[in-house]
Amino acid sequence: MFKTTKPYGVAVALAWSLAAPFGAGAQDARNFTIGTGSVAGVYFPVGQAICGVVNAGSDRHGYHCEAVNSGGSADNIKAIQSGERQFGIAQSDVQFFAAKGYGPFKAAGPDGKLREVLALYTESFVVVARDGSDIKRLDDLKGKRVNIGNPGSGQRVNMDLVMAAKGWGADAFAQVTELDAKTQAQALCKGEIDAFVFVAGHPNEALRHTIADCKAHLVEVWGPEIESQIARFPYYRAVSISDQTYPGMKSALRTFGVTASLVTSADASEDLVHDVVMSVISKFTDFKFSNRALFELTPGEMVPSGDTPPPHPGSLKYFKQSTDLHKAMEVKPGKRR
Repeated sequence: MFKTTKPYGVAVALAWSLAAPFGAGAQDARNFTIGTGSVAGVYFPVGQAICGVVNAGSDRHGYHCEAVNSGGSADNIKAIQSGERQFGIAQSDVQFFAAKGYGPFKAAGPDGKLREVLALYTESFVVVARDGSDIKRLDDLKGKRVNIGNPGSGQRVNMDLVMAAKGWGADAFAQVTELDAKTQAQALCKGEIDAFVFVAGHPNEALRHTIADCKAHLVEVWGPEIESQIARFPYYRAVSISDQTYPGMKSALRTFGVTASLVTSADASEDLVHDVVMSVISKFTDFKFSNRALFELTPGEMVPSGDTPPPHPGSLKYFKQSTDLHKAMEVKPGKRR
């Protein structure tokens, strides 16, 4: 942990606490890993949930899965490209960049092997500002101390989009930091930064603790420039975050979002991918209620979109053959605890 002379909420430190990285390296063909993100976000527990339902059926199919924390979407795809990991969770925009060889993947060039396995949930981009920072709208970030996200993370990719839309460079801010999810929340709570950006499925428990315990609020990320920018790309869409989502919200907030998906390589065997998808859908109710970000999910929404990147044949095979899709229980949030 860390020391501070001013308490800022033990719950925040615990909620955003990072687990130690698992070791990587050569693995048995029946064992595989899923790259996720910080345990402070949603990727890690969702990855754990996928592995949980896969491992529950190990006696039948023989596969064993482990969720691995990581730097986020771009890191996960790069780990798949290098063969370090077999699966990863990634935002749809970062998937597109990898497939086309844009942005953080420019040096590597287009990835013709990236494949989508399962669509998971919508992630929304938010700006979290410290109360007393005089940040009430997006333009108020100018001249402030802002964490723009660690390199390799989805929030960094999305903040780059926002900065491009607004015509901002790093010099638009009094101070720019590149902290990870846990560290940025701690920095906000200690008054070391005025705002940070975050991409996640909402509601997010760690973010709720930060807002409540550290006296912070969300800022709407919208306006003509943002609307025009997201209209240019097929992987972004307008999103509204309900006023019931976090403490202190007085009205719904407009922003933009992407889809988080499970991805792999075309080199992954059809049987492996088929059995991963089968494990999730056949245990859909358990999977759905493993995290609040999944509560509104239905099995049909998990079918790969067929856009960029294309779906993996093992996933398509399962959805074409499955009867579980029609049998999966779809219970509204709040019905089960």
